[in-house]
Amino acid sequence: MGVTGWLRWGWRQLTSMRTALVLLFLVALASVPGSIFPQRGMSPEKVNEYFENSPELAKWLDRLSLFDVFAAPWFAAVYLLLFTSLAGCVVPRAWQLYGHVRARPPKAPQRLGRLPQHGEFTTSATPDEAVEAARKVLRARRFRTVVDGDSVASEKGYLGEAGNLLFHLAMLALLCAIGLGSLFGYRGNLLLTEGTGFSNSVAFYDEYKPGHLVDPEDLAPFQVTLDDFKAEFITSGPQTGQPSGFWGDLTYREKPGAAEKRYTLRVNHPLDVDGAKVYLLGHGYAPTFKVTDAEGNVAFNDAVQFIPRETGNLTSEGVLKTPDARPEQLAFQMMFWPTAGASRDGVAIVSTFPGPLNPTVAVMAAFKGDLNMDNGNAQSVYEIDSTKLEMVKLPEEAKVLKVGDKLELPGGAGTLEFTGFKEYGALTVTYDPGRVPALVAGALAVLGLVGSFMVRRRRVWVRARAGDDGRTVVEVGGLTLGAATAEFDEILTELRPDDDEGRAERSDDSEPVPTGPIKE
Repeated sequence: MGVTGWLRWGWRQLTSMRTALVLLFLVALASVPGSIFPQRGMSPEKVNEYFENSPELAKWLDRLSLFDVFAAPWFAAVYLLLFTSLAGCVVPRAWQLYGHVRARPPKAPQRLGRLPQHGEFTTSATPDEAVEAARKVLRARRFRTVVDGDSVASEKGYLGEAGNLLFHLAMLALLCAIGLGSLFGYRGNLLLTEGTGFSNSVAFYDEYKPGHLVDPEDLAPFQVTLDDFKAEFITSGPQTGQPSGFWGDLTYREKPGAAEKRYTLRVNHPLDVDGAKVYLLGHGYAPTFKVTDAEGNVAFNDAVQFIPRETGNLTSEGVLKTPDARPEQLAFQMMFWPTAGASRDGVAIVSTFPGPLNPTVAVMAAFKGDLNMDNGNAQSVYEIDSTKLEMVKLPEEAKVLKVGDKLELPGGAGTLEFTGFKEYGALTVTYDPGRVPALVAGALAVLGLVGSFMVRRRRVWVRARAGDDGRTVVEVGGLTLGAATAEFDEILTELRPDDDEGRAERSDDSEPVPTGPIKE
């Protein structure tokens, strides 16, 4: 075959409808892990929780990109192959359909009696009159008709094939819309504490994933402030502790200097501003602390976002760093329980309810010295670099703090006061220019699929000839793609006058005569 022959054979195999269906199934199959395992783009905190609970399994899942399925190389490979297959399969078919629509219906076969649908009767009209009457009946039923001597050929039902083609073109457009979103869209995740705000810029995001052609200057310049956040939980019954709803009251500006607007952000009710959508995905607690250093100065007086260790009762952990403390910097590693209570064995503190009924903080470790934050390297706000720090030994009875309690560090190194708590919302900002095209493509795909199933391709031929008894013999043959319909019997009834004699028969078992291309 040679190189050219093998390339041509490979292209034919790739662009066949069978290959396209197999690749479409593989894309659907490859998307399944995205609904089973947490995804970094949607729930990075759940991915971290997976690594804590099953570190070895999570390591292998991460190597297979199962925490970021839709950005995985293997998913992109299947996606691109499907796109190429559909393009090579559908585009030529669209041109062929255009040619078939413009072409005249095929001529009547020599033996109409061999068609699956067949009927015959006699009439007193002349052959020309019978052919013209048949043409009018078929035209009234929206058949395309062509008169060829003693016969008339008719055809309709191209919408069925057009629907099939529309479905595949819509699938191709859907893939283009997804590609458009991956090139020009972006996603940013952040935790926003009530009473604070953010601007839509890269600096404010905890995690930012831009499209391949997105520049930081392309982000819409809107501003959002979380004025208040509320969470409600079921307090009785078997579903006790399950969230019944949480929402945040927002104030936002579409651009600097624009008028302020208000919006209540809820789950599945995102804020749409300047083409971007702000989603509420979850919530957590940000305990507030006041830290006084050894010189008596307030080194910290603000909220600290704690990350939930469990999604049920929101037991959370966090880190507090005070680089402004003098003469030595301070750091604390702590746990937070919204509703502190005793464990079943009575030897540990656990959270018994996700609502803040008994907020309690435990100081797990305290440090003093140099936080090593001036070396130019970035540090996680949830981790402490203890290379230059000295651990401060704390008395056991002083480690657990209620709201208003203070912890005095030994040696006069400073004090830590638990002053209260705030709530925060886990927000995701997304911009996807392919979202609306994908919706339109999905609707067209459904419309095309319905049309391809409901509309059948039909051909009807009528031939009239003079009989031996002076009457005109009219033969009618029909061919329907797929299951036969009652339309042929109705046409036969309209063609045959009441005062004529004849017979009508329909044989679905007879072998059809080749009459031109009818493609599924």
